Amino acid sequence: MKTSIAKRVLAVAAAGLISVSAVAQDKASSLDQLLKMVQDSKVAESAEHKKREADFRRQKANQAGLLTQAENTRTSEEARSAALEKKYEEQELLVQQKRQQLDDRLGSLKELFGHLTSTAGDLRANLDTSLVSAQYPGRAEFLDQLIDKMNSATKLPTIKEIERLWYELQRETVESGKVVKFNGTVILPDGEQAEQEVVRIGNFNLVSNGKYLEMNDNQKMAELIRQPDGKYLSMAADLQASTSGFSPVGIDPTGPTGGSYLKAMIASPSIIERWHQGGIVGYVISAVGAIALLLALWRLVVLSGVGAKVNAQLRSTTPNTNNPLGRVLAVAEENKGVDGETLELKMEEAVLKERPAIESGLNLLKIIAMVAPLLGLLGTVTGMIITFQAITIFGAGDPKAMAGGISSALVTTVLGLVVAIPTVLLHTIVNGRAKRILHILDEQSAGIVAENAERK
Repeated sequence: MKTSIAKRVLAVAAAGLISVSAVAQDKASSLDQLLKMVQDSKVAESAEHKKREADFRRQKANQAGLLTQAENTRTSEEARSAALEKKYEEQELLVQQKRQQLDDRLGSLKELFGHLTSTAGDLRANLDTSLVSAQYPGRAEFLDQLIDKMNSATKLPTIKEIERLWYELQRETVESGKVVKFNGTVILPDGEQAEQEVVRIGNFNLVSNGKYLEMNDNQKMAELIRQPDGKYLSMAADLQASTSGFSPVGIDPTGPTGGSYLKAMIASPSIIERWHQGGIVGYVISAVGAIALLLALWRLVVLSGVGAKVNAQLRSTTPNTNNPLGRVLAVAEENKGVDGETLELKMEEAVLKERPAIESGLNLLKIIAMVAPLLGLLGTVTGMIITFQAITIFGAGDPKAMAGGISSALVTTVLGLVVAIPTVLLHTIVNGRAKRILHILDEQSAGIVAENAERK
């Protein structure tokens, strides 16, 4: 019986009915003591459960009060919302009446304000790019305030403000036709700022210390990093130094619209820069062209000297060995007693000996004239390959970059033609000089052979 009771007590303990307490922490020495500990634990748990039940009932009562309070608040807010909606509808009707009253009182002024707003907007857009703003800054701020006021439903522009708008229109027109000097802050290419005297040429250009200026994004005057040709800079310096009269100066006709023409002209590469765009192939073509030019000039000088000596020999009866004709005549003098065929062979041999020296360099000039265009084509093809490789990698989203690459590739073709055309002309001139001398040699040798045959 005791064993059965012990098993039941252990089963209850394993099911978790025994709570942890100060008494349960002690070890039971017998089954009776263990039973006593279980009874005490049940009593403690019953008291705790009653306490929790009382707390729950108390909280339930509080929640009921809070719920009642929330329902009362909702009812009052709904009533307040209905009142606000009614008031809003009344105010909306009142606003419409006031607007209608305002429109009726404005009458034709409403159309006038529309024109004023449009005019002020156009003027503000012009002032953003106007060079006159460099001398008179801050004009756009007034226009912004005026436009905001005319677009407002509660404000009206004053007569003074409308008159100032008219004044700004007139001042922009008048100042666009003036050439004036004023002092201002100029941003130099190195980032430093300096107070300088600035000359404003109407609404076209700004110049200072012989340099052209621009208006940057912050409406500040900045010196152009790249300047136009030196003649334009000298004219700008002369204009700034002049006090009266007329001074020629280069102006940008697109100045009032942002100066796109001057920027494009400055951005255009110079001849030296275009030459460098040819790369290694361009340098090779230039070197070959220089060789052809020097060779042609050297041969022209030599053949001119030889031609002068040959002409002198034609006027002389005594052979002179300092020229080809004299040496050919000397051979004839040495072979006076030989038969006609032998003399003819001797004369042909003498002319053949003179021919290489006279025709020296002609073949090289011809080769250069033929090779230069081919080198230009080689440079163009390699440049196009590089350009299309870049397009493959980066895409063709920038037409300017693609056109710039193709333009650089075509530079070598231009260089090849620039070298080939003068080389062909020089070769023709040099070859004509050489053929003239050879013709004289052939003519004189044939005449000597003919005279010898007549004597026989």
